[in-house]
Amino acid sequence: MILTAVVLLGLTGLLLGLVLAFSDRWLAVAIDSRVSEVRAALPGTNCGACGFPGCDGAASAVVEGNAPVSVCVAGGQSAADAVAAIMGVAAVAVGKKVAKVFCQGGGGRARLKYRYAGIEDCRAALQVAGGPKACTYACVGLGDCTRVCPSTAIVMATEGLPAIDPVKCTGCGLCVAECPKQVIRLVADEKRYHILCSSHDKGPAVKRVCSVGCIACTLCVKNCPSRAIAIDNFLAVTDYGKCAHAGVCRQKCPTGTIVHEIRPGEPPDAASKPEGPTA
Repeated sequence: MILTAVVLLGLTGLLLGLVLAFSDRWLAVAIDSRVSEVRAALPGTNCGACGFPGCDGAASAVVEGNAPVSVCVAGGQSAADAVAAIMGVAAVAVGKKVAKVFCQGGGGRARLKYRYAGIEDCRAALQVAGGPKACTYACVGLGDCTRVCPSTAIVMATEGLPAIDPVKCTGCGLCVAECPKQVIRLVADEKRYHILCSSHDKGPAVKRVCSVGCIACTLCVKNCPSRAIAIDNFLAVTDYGKCAHAGVCRQKCPTGTIVHEIRPGEPPDAASKPEGPTA
């Protein structure tokens, strides 16, 4: 009786093994070798900025024709060129974008409602009377963005605001998604003039809470030679596609809201000092 059971069990195991061997050999799904090649050409940050589940998902999407060769934001031009070569298609130009903090309300420039001493987390701070800063649009300054940056491009500066290294920044956009005040945005890497304010309050209200906030005086709008600036709900905004880097906007801005970003090796601003308000 026991011998019969053992034989039956052995035969069952043998049959199942044959079935599994058959399934593995004849029912296996062929994997395109280009998937692994494309995956190897990507930086491996798995940031998700491409809209797919990590670099593996992006590689599969490219090979399946569901994503362009320039799908990898973090990899930039070099990754796009490598993937294009693997896929046997023409390379495409990829314009790099970098994250920029559209707020200067740190280092005593933005008035505080109270001193926050809780959890070092922006969203946690906002649960306490809407955050410590009197400007409801200002950067909270507790570094949530630094913790999600996969390229260590963001650090907290001494004035209590995040500082973003444009060379390290890959433009993945994770910091943009993480910021509860939406003061971080992606801009074209080659642009250097920025209106660093996010407040939509009227001028007098802005002046009460921040010394470098936009007061919508319209001087930048009136003096921009390329008509790249407009007022949107009491805030000056730049159409980067039109901006010609004339620098007049920065000269005319009476509050220092408009800045010229100068990187190593680049020439200084032709107008090194603001002229002050001009009609």
